[in-house]
Amino acid sequence: MQHYRSFDGVNLQGAWASVGTFDGVHRGHRALLEPMAEAAHAAGAPAAVVTFFPHPAVVLRGLQSPHYLTSPEERAALLGQAGIDVVVTLEFTRALAALGAREFITLLKEHLGLRRLWAGPDFALGRNREGSLPVLEQLGRELGFSLHSVEALDLDGRQVSSSQVRALLAEGRVREAAELLGRNYSVSGPVVHGDGRGHGIGIPTANIATWNQKILPLNGIYACWVHLDGTRIAAATNVGLRPTFPDTPPAPRVEAHLLDFHGDLYGRHLELEFVEFLRPEERFDTIAALVDQIHADIRTTAEVLTHER
Repeated sequence: MQHYRSFDGVNLQGAWASVGTFDGVHRGHRALLEPMAEAAHAAGAPAAVVTFFPHPAVVLRGLQSPHYLTSPEERAALLGQAGIDVVVTLEFTRALAALGAREFITLLKEHLGLRRLWAGPDFALGRNREGSLPVLEQLGRELGFSLHSVEALDLDGRQVSSSQVRALLAEGRVREAAELLGRNYSVSGPVVHGDGRGHGIGIPTANIATWNQKILPLNGIYACWVHLDGTRIAAATNVGLRPTFPDTPPAPRVEAHLLDFHGDLYGRHLELEFVEFLRPEERFDTIAALVDQIHADIRTTAEVLTHER
């Protein structure tokens, strides 16, 4: 998979393509993209995706809070796993938003050699979403490409969307989010120095510096998998503000205690998969009570993940 951050240097011929934000690359996205890639390859054509960063809502509606399920790099890698050959991540600006449907399609023709455009049932592109499916069909007749519309994925009577995944994560419902994503929700980042309290109470934790624009699930304790150098390690993980310690900085932290692991993790890059919500974050009156609860969380994590292997 090739990942471009603009159309510069992109010069495909006869591509089959889809356009969208595709944040999370969930099962609904893959229900469109995997068949497109398979059909494109059967026809001897490249499969391409044009996507955007930042999210249009950030630019057009001034969205400030962490919003993303995937970074541009994570999204491109997941699109590659879905069979996409070329991902073009365009910087979403007001100038880009002002392009009409014909202007945007002309860019696709110029850089992708667009031959077939794949879209979901409510798809539209261009200024004020003027490029609806009927408009795109007409543009296709004029500009020499065809339009293929795919029905939305229906999962147990509901359509799958990125907003649904975000809502589930906000409630700590990581198992249900995983059903929509088709994988466990994950965050990643380097292990950085914290305040050393875990070592002080005999339960060392890895303080993971996650991307500050990526959504964290509801504050609480989770059973997780940690990926480190190709191995998968069980971890009891705290997401939150650690209310037992009143001098904790106000920004949420992600701290993982890796079960049956001994070694120096500082500076190492960890990927953390959320498997199950165990309990809400709470304040304890004594450090001893906190330690007892953490040991209980570790036992529960081991039990939960034993059935996930």
